[in-house]
Amino acid sequence: MTIEYDQLEANAANFVPLTPLSFLHRTADIYPQRESLIYNQRRYTWAQTRNRCLRIASSLAARGIGKNDTVSVFAFNTPEMFESHFSVPMAGAVLNTINTRLDAATVGYIIDHGESRLFICDRQLWPVLEQALQHCEQRPEIVIIDDVDASEKPALPDNIEFSFYEDLVDRGDDAYQWRPPEDEWQALTLNYTSGTTGLPKGVVYHHRGSYLMTMGTVISWALPPHPRYLYTVPMFHCNGWGHAWTMTALAATVVCIRAFIPKLFFELAAEHEITHFGGAPIVLNMLANAPAEEQKKFDHKIYAMTAGAPPPAKVLESMAQFNFEVMHVYGLTETYGHILHSAPQDDWYQQSIEKQAELKARQGVRFAMTEAVDVIDPESGESVPWDAETMGEIVISGNTVMKGYLKDSKATAEVFKDGWFYSGDIAVVYPDGYIQVRDRAKDVIISGGENISSVEVEGVLYKHPAVGEAAVVALADEKWGEVPCAFVELKAQAEASEQDLIDFCADNMARFKRPKKVVFGELPKTATGKIQKNVLRERAKEL
Repeated sequence: MTIEYDQLEANAANFVPLTPLSFLHRTADIYPQRESLIYNQRRYTWAQTRNRCLRIASSLAARGIGKNDTVSVFAFNTPEMFESHFSVPMAGAVLNTINTRLDAATVGYIIDHGESRLFICDRQLWPVLEQALQHCEQRPEIVIIDDVDASEKPALPDNIEFSFYEDLVDRGDDAYQWRPPEDEWQALTLNYTSGTTGLPKGVVYHHRGSYLMTMGTVISWALPPHPRYLYTVPMFHCNGWGHAWTMTALAATVVCIRAFIPKLFFELAAEHEITHFGGAPIVLNMLANAPAEEQKKFDHKIYAMTAGAPPPAKVLESMAQFNFEVMHVYGLTETYGHILHSAPQDDWYQQSIEKQAELKARQGVRFAMTEAVDVIDPESGESVPWDAETMGEIVISGNTVMKGYLKDSKATAEVFKDGWFYSGDIAVVYPDGYIQVRDRAKDVIISGGENISSVEVEGVLYKHPAVGEAAVVALADEKWGEVPCAFVELKAQAEASEQDLIDFCADNMARFKRPKKVVFGELPKTATGKIQKNVLRERAKEL
């Protein structure tokens, strides 16, 4: 006799679509008076944070913004950015956080490509948005965050209609009945990544993935209840690694920092008894190299998560002086952030500090919510041997892999093959199963945790009248991890100095993407005329 298990059907009582929005309601119900956000003189409780998010969501809904409408946020790590991770999707819309370092033309492209209905902009960034609107056809409603703590307060537009962020709160309804998504696969956020094409690609996350990323982070980082978290990870980057939702689930106290300054970091960490923070290796490097009079040593352990460019072992080693316990993680925008972590083994602590740093510098093993990660030979499709030498491409499978690239089925099909997401990162596997990245197949330069497309930099260089050919590769940098290094062949009889080309790039793209070094000379090519970037990488290493 066959037992008919499959006749028991899912219903509203036993199957609820997963969404990270549920964390806010649980925390506000159970810990309403616990502090949620601290930002300079502003302090909110979890009850107040939920109230503000409900009001903002109702204001968005009153404007007709709902399912699959895009709301862009161009802001720093302030309470407004944190709130948007709940208020925007509570209205059913899709949150699009934009890198504050982008140039106006790219911001304009994102507005059009993402079809932004409403654009929330920090006042300090208004000049960039004003120029961006000249580059795009879409005309989103403008909402200004007028932060009293902004370092710059440019004049606001007198020829463009706008409202203030606090109007969304003041005119909203705190009794707003938000509806969870009917389908957990529904789009939650839209994040743009440079990739290799120069034009950014729109990576789409769903509610299920962000919910599971939250739970996986709690487990793999061994997070306790009520941590005190300093938000140094830019919330525009992979939604701040999903930590807005993670910290909400744990009823944490989140301290916002508008701009990362080592002196301010140490002061806030001491004043608020911070227990956790995250940041790219450059953040750790800046702390290690801060003036001695600005640094602070802590009596309690502070747990740090670092990701971006592979951190030098020396940087990890230097964190011990502050009593920081660093966990190195790896991921991509396409995987909601981290999917591998250098999970420490018991016997690591018997090693020297130097050896521990080397072990922790590897990208590691999969997070709790990651179903499978492998390193495969691109030719055979077989797993590479665990010998720390044979290189292959990292492939990933799990619920925290993006839905796909918005409006780009070709690029989506290229990265999804045979049940895997192909990362484009080249790595080896150690005998203990820990993965370490060795190269980037996509030629993406990771500088200070941000992706820079070598193709985009090359495209700007080619616009200079003196440039005949150009190729850009990564150059190791103690501060930023990696920076762009340009190899340039000038046109016959043309003249240009290194500084001329650096300044030209700075004037025609986001400044952080400009080359930091320019080398002149004939470029090495294959028999078919293709520039040999592998040769240039070796030359860059010699520099």
